[in-house]
Amino acid sequence: MSKKLMNYVNGAWIESTATEYQNVINPATAEVLSRVPLSPAKDVDSVVQAASTAFDAWRRTPATTRIQYLFKLKDFMEVRFEDFARTIVLENGKTIQEARGEMRRAIENVETACGIPVLMQGYLNEDIASGIDEMMIRQPLGVVAIIAPFNFPGMIPFWFLPYALATGNTVIIKPSERCPMTMHLAVEIMEQLDLPDGVVNLVNGGPDAVNALLDHPTVKAISFVGSTPVARHVYSRGAASGKRVQAQGGAKNPLVLMPDADVEMTTRIVTDSVFGNAGQRCLAAANIIMVGAAQGIFIPALQEAAVERVVGYGLDENTQMGPVITPQSKERITGLIQKGIQEGADLVVDGRQAAIAGYEQGNYLLPSILKNVSPKSEIARTEIFGPVMSVMHAETLGEALQTVNGGAYGNMACIFTNSGGAARRFRNEAMAGNIGVNIGVAAPMAFFPFSGWKDSFFGTLHGQGQHAVEFYTQTKVVIERWLKEWAREF
Repeated sequence: MSKKLMNYVNGAWIESTATEYQNVINPATAEVLSRVPLSPAKDVDSVVQAASTAFDAWRRTPATTRIQYLFKLKDFMEVRFEDFARTIVLENGKTIQEARGEMRRAIENVETACGIPVLMQGYLNEDIASGIDEMMIRQPLGVVAIIAPFNFPGMIPFWFLPYALATGNTVIIKPSERCPMTMHLAVEIMEQLDLPDGVVNLVNGGPDAVNALLDHPTVKAISFVGSTPVARHVYSRGAASGKRVQAQGGAKNPLVLMPDADVEMTTRIVTDSVFGNAGQRCLAAANIIMVGAAQGIFIPALQEAAVERVVGYGLDENTQMGPVITPQSKERITGLIQKGIQEGADLVVDGRQAAIAGYEQGNYLLPSILKNVSPKSEIARTEIFGPVMSVMHAETLGEALQTVNGGAYGNMACIFTNSGGAARRFRNEAMAGNIGVNIGVAAPMAFFPFSGWKDSFFGTLHGQGQHAVEFYTQTKVVIERWLKEWAREF
C-alpha cells in the first residue's frame, strides 16, 4: 500500500482525523505515489491553535535570530536540491530541468528574505513638533496561511513562507492535494532547523480545509495561487472574515510578435513559453499576436519547433515537455481545441493523439497550434492551461494592444521587436502586471513582486520581495513626548 501522508502540527507529524483520502498519482505513469488526507475543519482548528500558541514568543524573537533559521534552510535545500526536483517530476509531471528551475527560484526567495532586518525597517522623525518625535514600525500579523497550487508545488509556497517567518508570523501551509509531497519534503527539512514548535505547520486537505482556514478568526492573512474562480472565492470569503488576502488567479497571456523581431531567438523563446510545463503555469504564453508581415515569417518556424519538441517522462534529461496533471485536464484541453476548430480556427499542429512508448497510461498531449483565432472567440478568452498556442493577426501594434488590453486577465504581456519605440509604447500601454520585452516568461526575480492585474489578481500586495514584507506586517505609528524636566540629569 502506498504511503499515507500526515499533517505537521506543533513540531510533530500526526495522523489526520480525515475519513477520506485521495491518491497522489504520477501523471506520467498513472502510478499511485501516496495517499493524502482530506482533513476536516477540526484538524484545521488544531493546526491554527498550535500556530497561535507559538506566535507570541516567535514575534519577540529578534529578526536577526529569525533569519539564522533561513540561512540554515537555504543550505539544507541546496543539499536536497535533486531530491526536491525529482519529487516535483514524480507528482507534477514536469521535466527535471523545469523542476530544477522551480526550486532555484524557491531558494532565491529564502535568500531574499534573509535581508529582513533591513526590509522591514520603519522610519522616524524627531521634532515633528517641539519636543515630539514620531516613528513608524512594522510588526507581524499573527497566524498566516498559504494555500498552494499543483503546478509549482515547490516554488510558489516560497513566494510567501520565508517572508512570513522572517517578519515574525507563524505559518500554516496547505499544499495542493494533487501535489502535496514536495512541501512534505520541505517541512521534513525544516524539522532539522530546530524551529520552535508551532512556528511552521502543514495541513493537508481540499476545499473543506481551505474554507476552514478562510473562516477561522485566528488566521490573519491568506496567500493563495490558483484559478480565477477559486481566487475570487478565496478573496471574497477571506476578506469577509476580516483577513488580509492576496489571491493570484488565472491568465491568458498574450505575446506580440513584430515583423522586425529576430526569428531564431523569438521562435525558441515563444515555443518554450507556450509549451513549457505543458502550458500549466500562470505565465505561459497563450495568444500569439502576429503584427503585419510577422505571420508569414513566424508561423512556419513555430510549427516546425512545435512538431520537434520532445515529449516524454520528465526524469529523462532529454525530455522537453511532460504530461498534464490529470486525465480530466487532458480531456478538457482536447475539448477546448475542438471548440477552437468549431469557432473557425485552423488546427495546423494537432497534438491530441499522443503515444509515448512505455508510458501509455500517462496524461500526455503533444503541442498544438491553432491559427486564425478570433480575439472574440471562446478559445481566445478561456485559460486552457495546456500546451496549446492560439495564433492571431493584427495589422498594427495599436490593434495588437487593443487585443492585449481587451481580455479579462492581466498577468503577463510580452512583445518581441528590435524597435525601441515599439517596446516603449508596449511597456507603457499594455495592461498587465508583468511585462516582457523579448522575454517569453516575464517571471520576476525574488526581490521584485510577482505582479498581476485585472482578473489575474485579487488584493493589493503581491508575493515576493518588498510586497511580501508589507503584506505580512502591519504598521504602527508612535508619537511620543518626553519633557526636558523629566530627563534624569547626571
